[in-house]
Amino acid sequence: MLARLSEGEANVSDLAEPFLREMSLPAVTKHLKVLETAGLITKGRKAQWRPCQLNGEPLREAMDWMELHRIAWEDQLDRLGAYLKTKTKGARDGRKK
Repeated sequence: MLARLSEGEANVSDLAEPFLREMSLPAVTKHLKVLETAGLITKGRKAQWRPCQLNGEPLREAMDWMELHRIAWEDQLDRLGAYLKTKTKGARDGRKK
């Protein structure tokens, strides 16, 4: 649904259409409500239509947060890999003796 909204505004029935084989319309509506509560989409009102729009700001904030932490995570994983490599090498050397 977010991918579809990245292409532009869409009404609820357009967003629901690809999912109606796997989920009911009330389930799609509930999903959209969760996205709206999370601030990822906004719903408007045009007569009987409820057009939805993507709000990319929360996604940008999440990506910024992940990028800040990615560097630390990669560093920790690199150190763990180096540590495990020394332990594995030491274990192999110990068996050869």
